[in-house]
Amino acid sequence: MLYSWLSFLNSCYLWWHVPGESRVSILDSTLREGEQTPGVVFSEEWRVRIAKALSDIGVGMIEVGDPSVAPDIKSAIKKIVKLKKDGEIRSHIVVHSRAVKQDLENAASLEPDRVAVFYGVSDLHLKHKHRKTREEALSIIAEMVSFAKSHGVAVRFTAEDASRADLGYLIEVVKTAYEAGADRVSIADTVGVFTPDRAREVFAKVKAAVPGVGLDIHAHNDFGMAVANSLAAVEGGADVVHTTVNGLGERAGITPLQVFAAAYYYHKGVKLVELEKLPEITAMVEAASGITLMPTYPIVGENAFTHKAGVHQAGVLANPETYEPIPPEVVGRTRDFSLDKYSGRKAIQHRLEKLGVSLQPEALDKVVEEVKRMNAPRLRDEDLLEIVEKVSGVRYRAIVNRHIEAYIWLKVANNVYTTSVARRVAALKNVVSVSEITGEYDIVVKLVAENTEELNQAIESIRQIKGVASTFTSIVLKELPTISMQTRA
Repeated sequence: MLYSWLSFLNSCYLWWHVPGESRVSILDSTLREGEQTPGVVFSEEWRVRIAKALSDIGVGMIEVGDPSVAPDIKSAIKKIVKLKKDGEIRSHIVVHSRAVKQDLENAASLEPDRVAVFYGVSDLHLKHKHRKTREEALSIIAEMVSFAKSHGVAVRFTAEDASRADLGYLIEVVKTAYEAGADRVSIADTVGVFTPDRAREVFAKVKAAVPGVGLDIHAHNDFGMAVANSLAAVEGGADVVHTTVNGLGERAGITPLQVFAAAYYYHKGVKLVELEKLPEITAMVEAASGITLMPTYPIVGENAFTHKAGVHQAGVLANPETYEPIPPEVVGRTRDFSLDKYSGRKAIQHRLEKLGVSLQPEALDKVVEEVKRMNAPRLRDEDLLEIVEKVSGVRYRAIVNRHIEAYIWLKVANNVYTTSVARRVAALKNVVSVSEITGEYDIVVKLVAENTEELNQAIESIRQIKGVASTFTSIVLKELPTISMQTRA
């Protein structure tokens, strides 16, 4: 008995004191919760590709969906389970199900690693959705968990709307599910009303009351608290955190994989997934879902490591830690400076040096003055060089011939999805058409400009888009009429 107790204490010590080790893992629900985002439907091909990508970055569990929802979901789950059996996917596969015997049989028949059965446990859900008493609900939970367990799979019970349930009753629910055969219980903050203090308290009390059960946190983001509540739940005793890539999900979504993983690394020093691959899976889910992240999105948004104010730029140039919580390279990103009237002398000098331009202090001061007078939202390198030419009288930009039209062929980097780049290109000035193509290149763009100087600026704007690996340009010399054009004439 003493030996067992000492072994337990030693294992606890190892959990928290071995560098890089963690008792916490991630369950990603992009393929289940994520597809519940309004307007999002994943094809079978995308489902399989996303599952493989999640496994490749080291996600512990993948919730692949509910096979009773639609035939294509069931078909995709079968393919994913086969990939797991063949060793191409390492993550545990979790299938979702209502607390209905027919649904549970359907889920278990696919032979996943785990079946997750859910049931609402707040008085609000019991009264208005299930129309059951607390006692009746406990009986149903016990019966459904036991029934699922009898099919030879591990079972997780999800206490839906647990954050609004009476805590004493929630503990009864967890005990009931655990005793019926569920080795894991998910505490769902279904409408995102937890605060970090309350999340920590609930998980600590549930864990103390039922120490043998593993606890998941499923935190919705209705008030923007999902990441904070997930971190607090871990402090209270949760050892699995539910996430989706890009924070997809019902209404305002749930805990974003990228943000939680980066925050956990910052606070605990542990990489729960391969952080440097986050931009790649971000772009993949952007393409699959059709939802592009706003520039200010944490960690993976375009502006997450871009600095604008002169004070910030000077600080980062002196020591990046002044205005960056983690180095961008840790999460597969690069640092950038946005140049405009807010920029200071040091940032402008830094950009010019990168362009191979060295100015005397007086000339640099004049360049800074000119930048301050402009009201452009963001100066490109071409714009900055134009100012330098105006101040110094020396030409730094290339002299080009005047033309009208051009076709630009783009190659997209391997870790970036074509559609996300194509969308950004389509939003640029002078772009007439954008097409995704097969062959050596990925995208072809038609540009029309008043002159080749303007055309050259447009091409440079395309080259500056993140994800564009290389370009090939063809100038249009003349356009010949087609038979259809002649007929219309």
